[in-house]
Amino acid sequence: MKRTKSLVLSALLAATVGVVYAQSQSRAPIRVGVIVSTTGPAASLGIPQRNTVQLLPQRIGNTPVEYIVLDDASDTTTAVQNTRKLIQENKVDLIIGPTTTPASLAMIDVVADAKVPNISLAASAAIIDPVDAKRFWVFKTPQTDAIMANAIVQSMAQNKIRTVGYIGFNDAYGEGWYNELRKYAAQRNIRIVANERYNRTDTSVTGQVLRIVAARPDAVLIGASGVPGVVPQAALKARNFTGRIYQTHGVANADFLRVGGRDVEGAILPAGPILVAEQLPDSNPNKKVALNYIKSYEDKFGAGTRSTFGAHLFDAGLMLQRAAPIALRRAQPGTAEFRSALRDAIEGTRNLIATHGTFSMRNNNHLGLDSRSRVMVTIENGTWKLLK
Repeated sequence: MKRTKSLVLSALLAATVGVVYAQSQSRAPIRVGVIVSTTGPAASLGIPQRNTVQLLPQRIGNTPVEYIVLDDASDTTTAVQNTRKLIQENKVDLIIGPTTTPASLAMIDVVADAKVPNISLAASAAIIDPVDAKRFWVFKTPQTDAIMANAIVQSMAQNKIRTVGYIGFNDAYGEGWYNELRKYAAQRNIRIVANERYNRTDTSVTGQVLRIVAARPDAVLIGASGVPGVVPQAALKARNFTGRIYQTHGVANADFLRVGGRDVEGAILPAGPILVAEQLPDSNPNKKVALNYIKSYEDKFGAGTRSTFGAHLFDAGLMLQRAAPIALRRAQPGTAEFRSALRDAIEGTRNLIATHGTFSMRNNNHLGLDSRSRVMVTIENGTWKLLK
């Protein structure tokens, strides 16, 4: 009799396990659309972001995750078209990206109207500030131009710089950086004596640099990202400019060093701690996560291929892994209720230790990083050196 009961219990247990297994296998996947610039002027930023998708989890708990990756060719119109495609055709639950500020600003209306959460990989504070009805759906992982501009002006003040010239992209990225420079420079009585613009695809900025040199500033800030940031610095060196040259965190990648060569030696910039992870003290809370990402990336793509821009996408993945289990308690993927729950869970992120800093979101702060998410570095002998 006992043997009969045991067989029945075993059969029931096996059936229960089978049902649970079947349910986990049939669970609707979380669909994540990724928009990055793998071609065009921002490709040096977007390619490591695309590569990093391969390091994100394929499952979160029992729920599979699908990633659909599209290239916007560094073009704002294409980014918006990709956003509509991911929402209308692929029915995504979340969009990560795009790479650039102009594209990210252009996508805000689309994701807000569709009520799809978006984690941007672009820099400008205007992407998430203020958190109004549209930006309710938008978050970001890179440090803002405001956080980084404040660090640059602090460095200028420490180096007794009294006048600065500015040259930046002729788009929202360049304008955002100028506005932040103007704000923080005024607080420290640093005078802006030149204000120039150029296009991301320009190969010469001779006229703009001649006007900057004629204004005789103590330093120049270049408001650019990626390889196009080399052009003004090379032109300044060619005109024997001897003042300090500052760049933004938008140039912190290996391609900038490779293309810039000796022309970018001595440049000073703020960056996420991951850029110099090995040089950080062991007490830095982000060092371990940053080193783990670097090892995973370089094991797959080769030594020396690390990128702070890929790490921004990795941090977005960490955010998803924290938020998704919370959202799954309220609704199933593929539904409006799940997308809303996922948005709420992302906004509820607290003390998430990542590669670039520690995220603590609020309903009026959709970045959640602070001054601990930046370090100052210089370029010395073709590599990044932490300034202490």
